[in-house]
Amino acid sequence: MDSDQVKEVKMAPSKRQKTFSDSESPPFVIKTVEMHTGGEPVRIITEGYPKIQGKTILEKRAYVRDHLDVFRKRLLWEPRGHYDMYGALLVEPDDKTADIGVLFMHNNGYGTMCGHACIGLGRYVVDKGIVPAKSPETELVIQCPTGPVKVWVDYQDGRSGRARFHSVPAFVFALDQEVDVPNYGRVKVDIASGGAFYAFLPDSSLGLDLRTAPIETVRSAAIAVTEAVRKAVKLRHPEHPDMAYLDGTIITDGRDEYDETPTVHTSVFGGTFVDRSPCGSGTTARVAILHRRGQLDLSKARQFASGPTGSVMTGRPVRETRWGEFDAVIVEVAGNAYYTGTAEFTVEPDDPLKDGFLVK
Repeated sequence: MDSDQVKEVKMAPSKRQKTFSDSESPPFVIKTVEMHTGGEPVRIITEGYPKIQGKTILEKRAYVRDHLDVFRKRLLWEPRGHYDMYGALLVEPDDKTADIGVLFMHNNGYGTMCGHACIGLGRYVVDKGIVPAKSPETELVIQCPTGPVKVWVDYQDGRSGRARFHSVPAFVFALDQEVDVPNYGRVKVDIASGGAFYAFLPDSSLGLDLRTAPIETVRSAAIAVTEAVRKAVKLRHPEHPDMAYLDGTIITDGRDEYDETPTVHTSVFGGTFVDRSPCGSGTTARVAILHRRGQLDLSKARQFASGPTGSVMTGRPVRETRWGEFDAVIVEVAGNAYYTGTAEFTVEPDDPLKDGFLVK
C-alpha cells in the first residue's frame, strides 16, 4: 500500500498502553456473531477474549481499555474490520437485575451506551437461550456502562423479532447553546443525553441539506461542531464524571414539529464515525429535546430515519422522572436487528499488520 493512496494510516498497538504479546497470551482465536441494526454493524464477541478483571462494569471497562486494547484494534480495525466498525463484548454483570453485561467498542475506544447494539443483543440473548423465550414478548435487562437497559423482544412462532428498549433517564443539558464553529460561524445547538451526550442542530444552520449533501461533507461538519462544543461547554453527569463528555453531533433535517412521516438525522458518534442507523442513544436524546420543547407528548411516537441508509427507529417519551439535578424522561426506542453471519478471527504471529490499522 503506497502512502500517497491514503490520507491517514493508524497502526496498533499504541505506545501508551501495555498490551499482550502473542507469546504471553493464548493463541488468538476469537469467535463472533455478526448483526446489523438499521445498517449499523454489531460484532458480538462470544468466545476467546482474555480474562477481564474488575468488580463493576466501569472497572471492567477501564481494565479492557488500559490492558487489552490491542484486541479491540485487532477485531474492529482493518484487515478484520473497517473505520466505522462497532463491537459488543459480553461481560459478567455486577447489577443483580441484569441478565448480561456489555462493553461497547468502536475504532476510537469504548462507548457508554449504544441503542442499536442493545436491539441486536436483545435478539441474541433470546435466541441463545440466555433468557428463556416467552411469547408474545420476552423481557430482559442489559447492564451497560451508563446503567441498566430494559429490553423487550418480540417472540412469535419460535422466532425473535423487533426489539424495544428503555435506557437510563434521558435529559436535556442545554437548549440553544451558542458556539463558534470554524468555517461555519456561530451556531445554536441543543445538548442532551440519551445514555451518552450529543449536540443537535439542523442542517440549515450549517448550510447543508441532508437529502443531497455528500456523507463526507456531513461528517466533516459534525466533527467541527463536536470539537467546538467540547471546547466551549463543560458537561456534567448526574452520577459518573467519566461520562460527562460529548460523544458526537447529530445533524437533523430541522423537522421538529410532530409529523407522521419520519424526520431524518445523521449521527456522527465517537467524535468521527457515521452511524448507518438512526442511532438508538441519539434518538433517545432527541426525543428528550422534543419533549422538553413541547413538540412530542408523553407516549406519542415519532419515527426517526437515518440519513445514510433511510432505516427507521421509533421513539416515544414514556414518563417523566428526575436524575440528579436534571428533569428527565424515560424514552422507548424500537427497531429491527438482523443476523449477517458468524466469524472466527485468527492472528499469525509473523503478520506485520496483525494488530490492525485504519485507512481514512
